[in-house]
Amino acid sequence: MAQNSRPGAPVTPTGLNHLVLNVRDLEESHRFWTEILGFAHVGSLHATAERPDPPRMRFYSGVRDGRHNHHDLALVEDTSLPEPGSGPVAVNHVAVTLPDRDSFVQQLAFLQEKGVEFGRRVEHGMTHSLYIRDPNGYGVELLYELPRTVWGGDIEAALNYVKVLPTEGAEALEDDLENAPVFG
Repeated sequence: MAQNSRPGAPVTPTGLNHLVLNVRDLEESHRFWTEILGFAHVGSLHATAERPDPPRMRFYSGVRDGRHNHHDLALVEDTSLPEPGSGPVAVNHVAVTLPDRDSFVQQLAFLQEKGVEFGRRVEHGMTHSLYIRDPNGYGVELLYELPRTVWGGDIEAALNYVKVLPTEGAEALEDDLENAPVFG
């Protein structure tokens, strides 16, 4: 029997495996997820005898332990989607983990250099985060996780903590790890 499980109860998952997003323009979204966020394009759907007319779909991966996953993200083209900003989107945001603090600060500088609008920059109790939008209006949170010793003692307090930071100029690139609160 699986760990953390008993008859009549669900098995506790290890986490989310991948996310599939519907996008209006596959090429535009491809450029965002590869050229702006740095994901690797690892595959695409092709016509086969069993599936002669597959959807336009591409697969992307980050790197874990020095290797690409089969995919962390997939994009499916749906040209009937509304223009961004014309109404709510079903997905609030997708959180993308960067390897460490230095990588996070480097990515902030890269995005600022590319003219990507910083929607919200915050220090949460368990992550330091930047929120931006993809070409379809989906929210994207870029983050690095703080050590478990910071938030593990009181997860709820860490989830409820937020410090709002500047979103423009050099101040938007600052990251204060030394003064991070410890919860519990």
